[in-house]
Amino acid sequence: MKPINKVLTLAGSDSSGGAGIQADLKTFQERGVYGMTALTTVVTMDPEHGWAHGVFPIEMSTVEEQLKTILSIGVQGMKTGMLGSVEIIELARRTIENHSIANVVVDPVMVCKGADEALHPELNEALRDILVPKATVVTPNLFEAAQLAGIAPIRTLDDMKEAAAKIQEKGARYVLVKGGSKIGLPTSIDVLYDGQEFEVLEADLIQTTYTHGAGCTYSAAIAAELAKGHDVKGSIRTAKRFITEAIRFSFPLNEYVGPLRHNALRLVEHGDEE
Repeated sequence: MKPINKVLTLAGSDSSGGAGIQADLKTFQERGVYGMTALTTVVTMDPEHGWAHGVFPIEMSTVEEQLKTILSIGVQGMKTGMLGSVEIIELARRTIENHSIANVVVDPVMVCKGADEALHPELNEALRDILVPKATVVTPNLFEAAQLAGIAPIRTLDDMKEAAAKIQEKGARYVLVKGGSKIGLPTSIDVLYDGQEFEVLEADLIQTTYTHGAGCTYSAAIAAELAKGHDVKGSIRTAKRFITEAIRFSFPLNEYVGPLRHNALRLVEHGDEE
């Protein structure tokens, strides 16, 4: 058997298993790469208080030691997820630069305190100015894209294109603005921009609220395909199909949340879907 390609995820842990490094590892396994994890935070949920989230940052020195372990082995790709401080964002940048990591997918995870307002604007600015310029692909959702681009909330396909162009100017090679079902079109829409042309990616619009971990999964699938040596546009198209089937077969975990079914595409391709 040929050697397996390896991917680093620098992200948080979701104790419920649907997002964060848990989603990343499930996706890496399904896409045929070997995943390694450097945890930045541990996120818990309180079933006695409406599934309220608790966020427990990992000490910086511990994050550094995790990266030291992983980078001694070597990776063909990297993705980032929840980065809870400017210091860890800086660490991600140094890691990419000092180890000449190619195939970097930045999922610019942000938390909002209102529909259109950032909870930690200083972290979002650091993502934009420090890490986005190091990205092969940056994968914001509509809220994150508006924050990175510095524009009003995104409502239309043209808004998505405007945001993608402004983010690409920050230094990312490719920008994938994820619209999904949020702009009122009959299909699930994403916009990819490479600095010269826009590509609109469409897929079935699946009516479900069980989408926990979708952003993590999508970016992890892109990172896996890039690490295997595929080109950016081909990697994103493959990831789009992967995430679409994972959402199509998503399921309720409890009364609060429903995660994706990460093995859905494999089951569909082998005719084993239920």
